[in-house]
Amino acid sequence: MPPPVYYTNCNSAAAPDGIPVPLFLPNFDLQHLNTLGVPVKAQFYVSVTSEEELLEALRYARNEKLPLFILGGGSNIVLCDDLPGLVVHIRLQGKTLVAEDNEFVWLRVAAGENWHELVEYCLDFHYWGLENLSLIPGSVGAAPIQNIGAYGVELKDVFEELTAIDIRSGLPVTFTRDSCEFGYRDSIFKGRLRDQYLITAVTFKLHKQPHLVLSYPALREALAAHADDAITPRQVSQVICEIRRNKLPDPAQIPNVGSFFKNPVIPATQYESLRANHPQLVAYPVDDQQVKLAAAWLIDNAGWRGQVCGPVAVHGQQALVLTNPGHAKGHEVVALAEKIQLSVFEKYGVALEPEPRFYP
Repeated sequence: MPPPVYYTNCNSAAAPDGIPVPLFLPNFDLQHLNTLGVPVKAQFYVSVTSEEELLEALRYARNEKLPLFILGGGSNIVLCDDLPGLVVHIRLQGKTLVAEDNEFVWLRVAAGENWHELVEYCLDFHYWGLENLSLIPGSVGAAPIQNIGAYGVELKDVFEELTAIDIRSGLPVTFTRDSCEFGYRDSIFKGRLRDQYLITAVTFKLHKQPHLVLSYPALREALAAHADDAITPRQVSQVICEIRRNKLPDPAQIPNVGSFFKNPVIPATQYESLRANHPQLVAYPVDDQQVKLAAAWLIDNAGWRGQVCGPVAVHGQQALVLTNPGHAKGHEVVALAEKIQLSVFEKYGVALEPEPRFYP
């Protein structure tokens, strides 16, 4: 195992006051840095707050031949065991208005910024477009990887470009909206470029005038008492926060990663066959050929909502959420997820795909 290394912001052997500052911390506890509360450790851990620190961390990992794990908000991962190598915690901060015209503003945001705090910032400055994505946990840098979405809006709808560092070369690269290959809870960074780039900043294209998206049924129902032209983006955000808080547990109180499974998309012909046997099946049309099923309905009606399996459980208010109140190991959460997947497949013939990534 390599020895601890010391780092300084001024690229010398010591900080400005002459005292070395440790950068790479060995045997580091990650339980407080993943929202599922899994008790695992990193062989080495480093928190980076600048691109200079980030490049130094990448050089160190290459020199020592250490595997890399990039950590953001820790809200969309299941840590199944201790992590070998170097965990790089992205804490880059900053927001910059890079351009504007009569209709739009382009806001560049560092990858380590908290997502919901960014939404609040944009509401305060009247930059519209993120309000439907309120209260989603995690960091800005992780949002494009997952193409986060909620209540009728996806990240791709407000995305302009991102900058990333090629992990192998250390060189910066810009990705446009098209080159990110966004899909439903998906992007190129979850597919063929997985673990090859490290996102450092995201640029958003946001409206100067309210541009409300009110198509999602639960949102329309909550705002039914208001005329559309009287609804403000702030109201939309507040209603969505209330809906989310009512059905999703706070990870600080009950460890979880939010929705554990994607809503499955199936052929329309399969949907019609399912609906014949299950008339109450909740679904949404994607196009003429495909239908998106509500995974929560499938899990709930397979009898899983509120079920407790040792130290892990299915949340009593939302069947999509697996919780870890006993701070169990990640493999116990995965075991529960696999039981649910098997049960739903046996009952409906539908395969559920997890949203979070499993590590190692």
